[in-house]
Amino acid sequence: MANAVQKITLSPSRDIPFNKLVLAQTNVRRIKAGVSIEELAASIARRGLIQSIHVRPVLDAGGEETGMFEVPAGGRRYRALEMLVKQKRFAKTASVPCVVGDPFGPILAEEISLAENVEHAPLHPLDQYRAFKDMFDKGMSEEEIAAAFFISTSMVKQRLKLTAVSPMLLDVYAEDGMTIAQLEAFSVSNDHARQELVWEAIKNNWSKEPYQIRRMLTENTVRASDKRAVFVGPERYEAAGGAVLRDLFQSDDGGWLQDVPLLERLVTEKLQMMADEIANEGWKWIEVAVSFPYGATNGLRELKSTPIDLASDEQATLDALRDEFDKLQTQYEEADELPDEVDQRFGEIETAIKSLEARPVRFDPTEIARAGVFVSIDADGSLLVERGYVKPEDEAPVKPQGDTDLGIDGSGVSATGSNQRAVITIGGQPVDPDDDDEDGIKPLPDRLIMELTADRTLALRDKLANDPATAFLAVLHKFVRDAFSRYSAQGVAMEVFVRGTVFPVQSEGLRDTIYARSIQARHEAWEKRLPTDVADLWDALSALMGTEQTELFAHCASLGVNALYERADRYSNGAISTHGVQQRLADADRLARAVGLDMIDAGWRPTVGNYLGRVTKARILEAVREGAGERASQLIDHLKKGDMAKEAERLLADSGWLPEPLRLAGDEDEALPEFLAGDNDVALVGQEEKQLDAAE
Repeated sequence: MANAVQKITLSPSRDIPFNKLVLAQTNVRRIKAGVSIEELAASIARRGLIQSIHVRPVLDAGGEETGMFEVPAGGRRYRALEMLVKQKRFAKTASVPCVVGDPFGPILAEEISLAENVEHAPLHPLDQYRAFKDMFDKGMSEEEIAAAFFISTSMVKQRLKLTAVSPMLLDVYAEDGMTIAQLEAFSVSNDHARQELVWEAIKNNWSKEPYQIRRMLTENTVRASDKRAVFVGPERYEAAGGAVLRDLFQSDDGGWLQDVPLLERLVTEKLQMMADEIANEGWKWIEVAVSFPYGATNGLRELKSTPIDLASDEQATLDALRDEFDKLQTQYEEADELPDEVDQRFGEIETAIKSLEARPVRFDPTEIARAGVFVSIDADGSLLVERGYVKPEDEAPVKPQGDTDLGIDGSGVSATGSNQRAVITIGGQPVDPDDDDEDGIKPLPDRLIMELTADRTLALRDKLANDPATAFLAVLHKFVRDAFSRYSAQGVAMEVFVRGTVFPVQSEGLRDTIYARSIQARHEAWEKRLPTDVADLWDALSALMGTEQTELFAHCASLGVNALYERADRYSNGAISTHGVQQRLADADRLARAVGLDMIDAGWRPTVGNYLGRVTKARILEAVREGAGERASQLIDHLKKGDMAKEAERLLADSGWLPEPLRLAGDEDEALPEFLAGDNDVALVGQEEKQLDAAE
């Protein structure tokens, strides 16, 4: 005969007036945690009491019920109701749904309290996110959801954003196959197929950092902080139908512009529109590009311009601003810290003065007809217009006496001739092939070494210009080599006849480097001080103070620095020899050591564009190993070359690492750098051929 199964009897439920309830001392919860009593009270006021309170009758000394009930489980709900009673939002005699336990049963009140708290299973975060999504789909706004659960609206936006990730990846997260940080990284993109491809690519890697996921999802986009995006403006881009990827979980600096062809078209259209307006000024030619290389104006004559005078009211405003600036400066010159409103006013005055002083200029109309304009985008995304450059072929020829005047340029073309329309060239920098399969440490390509040494030449010029004593010594050193026949004057870095060296190849951002801008600013400052007529130049130089003469001397001397590596002509057919290149770079090292040049201090950092994207994977890993350590190189050794280069840029940003062509070589008795190593010219020729193979 089968044993009878004992049936379970549940405790009865009943409504009990709140003033008949007291908090039991057997409640095990002592430490505050989770939702606050205030928030729980607000939730009860909004939604009612979702869960009944467990109570037990209070007995007197004889074991008889007193009509009061203690609360061993549900103490936080009791305190929340108590708060509502004090706020007069809940009557103290109002009924509370309760489950009444047996005071004589074998189960202790402490066990009931403990079981209620530890057996509660918290909701999986994904279930919460999906519930938010259901409420949103049914008409609740993000603000209403946030108010209902006492969280910020931004947090609701984040949760809703996570539900937009691929369902397949949400299932992976639900099964603890990825972290919440990784799921947040996937929310950057709305393309489910792309999300899934990225996960397939990294899911078996031991390193699946969120930043790697973001990089892979945005690798074909353009940062909103890119100068092209700033130039066009986010409003115009989005109005044209462009999508912007945003990261709700990290600072994304404006996000990523997803439609790159659309952005480039908008950039071209806006540049063309600007060029059309400038063409009405009567220029002969206008060249338009996103950016021009450093030295683009070499060999061109720059026209002299005259600032347009200020109107009387503008001059009065400028004088008043300068007076106010001087008064504030005098008033607070001894203050350790400026009040916020004064500091703000200083900024406003400086901006206004700068705006008034940035006067438009006028050119000679006859010169405009043979000159041209460069139109591009400045580093900060503003329009950069450089007017007034004359090409050698457009210069007016010298006419023999008696010739009739055929026109401005002697060819019969008048000053009112038609302008050459703008030619737009964007992305002139050639793309080097991907070297994914080149795993060996091969010699650096000649072009890359030339680009790196172009950076070094400019930085060395800037450093020398700020060290007049060394500049004087460098020029004296060259003069002595020229004057005394026992010294060779070839293969030197100091070309003191001050012939500006043209960089045949250069990195795209060379024009915007700190040292390039420093040289340009210094040159323009001196240009303003020097007389226009060469007949007045001697007297003007004589009138300079001694320190001013040395500073000008150092600046002019610095323009003669040539620390460029270049491919030597093995047969010395009119070009520099291999030995000459070697001697030039050794001479440049001597000069760099004398002025204390450090390319890191000068502002150079390894990037994808200027080094890491131009070399093999083995070179990238070598750089990371040297600059950030073996552990860092292991973190990226499994990546494809493009991703590896991007991560290497991040890892090396503050490491102080430099590629070999930018380092100071050792003393003369030490080994030569790898790219110049060899016992003689024949050995160097063989090395050149290897470099050429790597470059091609």
